[in-house]
Amino acid sequence: MKLKQYTLKNQDSFELKDIFDCGQCFRWNKEPNGSYTGIWKRNVVNVSIINKNQDSTNDILFKGIFETENYEQEIKKYFDLERNYTKIKKQLSDIDENLQKSTKYGKGIRILNQDLWETIISFIISANNNIPRIKGIIERLSKAYGDKIIFEGKEYYTFPTPNQLKNVTVEEYRKLGLGFRDIRLYETTKMILEKQVDLDELKNNQNTLEVRNKLLTLSGVGPKVADCILLFSELKRFEVFPIDVWVRRVMNELYIKEENEEKVSKKKIEKLAKDKFGPLAGLAQQYLFYWRREKDNIA
Repeated sequence: MKLKQYTLKNQDSFELKDIFDCGQCFRWNKEPNGSYTGIWKRNVVNVSIINKNQDSTNDILFKGIFETENYEQEIKKYFDLERNYTKIKKQLSDIDENLQKSTKYGKGIRILNQDLWETIISFIISANNNIPRIKGIIERLSKAYGDKIIFEGKEYYTFPTPNQLKNVTVEEYRKLGLGFRDIRLYETTKMILEKQVDLDELKNNQNTLEVRNKLLTLSGVGPKVADCILLFSELKRFEVFPIDVWVRRVMNELYIKEENEEKVSKKKIEKLAKDKFGPLAGLAQQYLFYWRREKDNIA
């Protein structure tokens, strides 16, 4: 694998922080110079904005080691560059003032096309967890069982495949700091290796409800994790609406207005999201979630 570079000029809807810090991914880290370095599949890539244009577009430099010679297409696919996010933001901002504000705040969000297997395991690890700890567990898992790649003098590790995890014991997972998730990782890996859940079938099935129900059979996958997998992986189902504490909070504050947000049912939120946001519910969720969470962090 050789070092490659690709410059994307005049790209709209592409801001590094919005993409990598919005909660959808765990293997991208900010560098001292403001760029981000991450790994997906067998690609290790540094992404930087090299020019901000007057028309609010950016020139972006992708520099890294790629597993395929067709790396430009790999970049376009992973970063969802062939989707018109400007049009999507316009559609959402026409719904109400809240979407106007949140799409403006997270104007550079793009939903990555992440590997389905990695997304399943990553979001099982994410359950009742915080982002620094999630990142740490995934890094230790990759270092222990993935493949090493050297990029700019540093070691990076691929996310382990199901086969690379087939002989890992619950005790070995526990030593990585997985906590109660150790048995869930073990059981889900076994189910996928035994084709109780066939990842290729999930990718080819266009019925979102059927795919969701199949994901829910995996150990450690509840409704919120299943929806995150559907939204943030290569499955790309924008109609789902993952609900966590932040999403419940913002939906209650902006739309439902119950005195006690903890009493707001997920069914009520899901119905509201479906009625109000339609097939773009997942994207609406991401803009609202990012805006609400960052507003708290800034305050």
